[in-house]
Amino acid sequence: MNCEDLKRKVSIRAVLESFKLFPVKENTRTAFYFALDREEKIPSFSVDFLKNKAYDFGTGKTYDVISIVQLMNRCCISDALKYLEKFNFSSKLIDKSEKCSLSKTYRILSEGEIQHPGLIQYLKSRKVYEQKGLVKEIFYDLKGKKYFGIGFYNNSGGIEIRNKYSKICLGTKDITLIKNKFIESKEVIIFEGFFDYLTYKNLERQDHSNVDYLILNSTAMLFKADDDLKQYSSISLFLDNDDNGNTTKRLIKGRYSYVDDCSLVYGGFKDLNEWFCTGQ
Repeated sequence: MNCEDLKRKVSIRAVLESFKLFPVKENTRTAFYFALDREEKIPSFSVDFLKNKAYDFGTGKTYDVISIVQLMNRCCISDALKYLEKFNFSSKLIDKSEKCSLSKTYRILSEGEIQHPGLIQYLKSRKVYEQKGLVKEIFYDLKGKKYFGIGFYNNSGGIEIRNKYSKICLGTKDITLIKNKFIESKEVIIFEGFFDYLTYKNLERQDHSNVDYLILNSTAMLFKADDDLKQYSSISLFLDNDDNGNTTKRLIKGRYSYVDDCSLVYGGFKDLNEWFCTGQ
């Protein structure tokens, strides 16, 4: 079996576990580990289980199963290949046909402007009804059952779905980067979820309308934004005031220059939207 086969078929999770390395936090697709080559208090090693790759925010290096073994065993490629040959491939990545079948577990039935009274009320309860044009009303079938919610698209065509009772993503989880339509901006504002983005649009002054916006849709998606964030000379953070948000703030501050943490504006509250809803 050649290098490319091993990179594709040997589970990165299994390789990390073979070195007694386990995630500090994770979701279905991604996870954060502590760095492999140094001690740290905040995990900066981001793993994408679907792509079978990892990214170290501390060094900017990308890893596959072979380079992980090389780093851990301090060995050459041939020795790393021998190490990987002991793994069975039953835990390999989802292949293209399996991805296809997963994508068929849901079906979009209709999409349009927000009109359902329940969704209108939900937007009003979050005090962002004025920004209803930035989201969609989505009716969908999920595993044979019909649902509806407020939809917000990400860069991969996945849809973040929110209503009073649910918080899910249809399709591939990803970031949402919204670029300015008129200029090539060097400023970007980062939010954790799209309700904070809608809240900010309520508060935004006209002189701040020339920026780009990045919605992570999950702090675990930060690694997806690395190439984009390198293009900006000014980064403003409106992330949550919780453990995940604080960890992400530190990672971004350690990786990029000209970072302004704006969470002090809503200190004492979980996020910008919660602060805004209190009428502060």
